[in-house]
Amino acid sequence: MGAELPAPRLRHVFRIDASLGDPIDLGPGPDGRQRIVPIAGGRVEGDALSGEVLPGGSADWQTVHPDGSSEGEIRMTLATPAGATVTLAARGLRHGPAEVLERLGRGEPAGADEYTFRAWVNLSSSAPELAWLGRGIFIAVGGRQPAGVAYDVYLVE
Repeated sequence: MGAELPAPRLRHVFRIDASLGDPIDLGPGPDGRQRIVPIAGGRVEGDALSGEVLPGGSADWQTVHPDGSSEGEIRMTLATPAGATVTLAARGLRHGPAEVLERLGRGEPAGADEYTFRAWVNLSSSAPELAWLGRGIFIAVGGRQPAGVAYDVYLVE
């Protein structure tokens, strides 16, 4: 056998706190209810990246399954204070106990520790100082908030 491989580590790089617009219900699909949730704006804060979430260039295309779990394809456009833009594309899954998912479905609060909300994240930027984003493997832990969503984004090292 070969040499021992190193275990990956996670390094927190930034947090996104985003506000959401009213969902656009597309009706039933083959795997569940389809909807688009506009991302109306927000903040990006972290040692590695900070700025804002641009409204109009960000949304979450969701499938909500009959059991209340959901899958999302999230796209965001981020802007740094220096004027660079970053594109974020993520695929996420949210699942948990039926009672908790029912509360979330009704827009009621639930602690992020009561369910699982995870995503893989792809980042890119044409700004030379942010080229490292395109070479990283990123994951996110998410949590639904009354008027928005939060994501803690980690680099897998």
